[in-house]
Amino acid sequence: MKTASKIYTGLVMLFLFAPIAILLVFSFNGAKSLSVFSGFSLHWYEELFRDSETLGAVKNTLILAVSAALISTVMGTAAAVGIHRLRNRYLRLALDTATNIPMINPDIITGISLMLMFVFVGRLFGAATSLNFGTMLIAHVTFCLPYVILQVLPKLQQMDQALPEAAMDLGCTPLRAFLKVEIPEIFPGVLTGLIMAFTLSLDDFVISYFTSGNGFQTLPIRIYNMTKKTVTPKMYALATIIFFVILAMLLLSNLLDANTAQTVKEAKEKKKARK
Repeated sequence: MKTASKIYTGLVMLFLFAPIAILLVFSFNGAKSLSVFSGFSLHWYEELFRDSETLGAVKNTLILAVSAALISTVMGTAAAVGIHRLRNRYLRLALDTATNIPMINPDIITGISLMLMFVFVGRLFGAATSLNFGTMLIAHVTFCLPYVILQVLPKLQQMDQALPEAAMDLGCTPLRAFLKVEIPEIFPGVLTGLIMAFTLSLDDFVISYFTSGNGFQTLPIRIYNMTKKTVTPKMYALATIIFFVILAMLLLSNLLDANTAQTVKEAKEKKKARK
């Protein structure tokens, strides 16, 4: 059984990571072929940095992803704290359900409904264009917010509830106790939520497609428009760069989680030793 389990795990890992490995390898291919590796070359990386339209789409995507991640992290952390402090069981259940709806709802339904709402509001106020960067930002915050809440809530539940009370007993205001005591305790969850919101916003296509306006094109939309003609290997080079950036962010998040867990463990051991 152990051998079969290892073989099955290996096949699953191969299925998941083989496409990424092929993409990485052929981003360094000297030729345009997708089946024959003619030699190591940085040609497609050079082509990528000469493509001003693609670099513009990357810039737009990063601006949108960073903005959406920061806003949804602040709002999500505040919402998680509010939900955590609720004492009404039914109201808390209702808020949990409302939080889960954007995650369960299909992206195409979310995208179409947001587009209709933005167009309706735009015409209501007589706007010349209903869809723009602002509508995309609101849409991205909408679907990133639940993921931040679900990352911060468990950290709030794991935190010793006596800590903020002790800080206020020692003279801290509620705001100062929150900033100095609660935020450091839940910071790993906040950081994980920030990274998750950034990555979700970075690669979103469906919702962005329905809520984008003229003059603002994100990278997924740019790649989709290229598929109508052909996708050149410089897109593999771009995907390789993005892959390693996201990998570095995930490793950083896991490292911080591990350090936090180790710190908590050492604190508990010191507390037991004192007793």
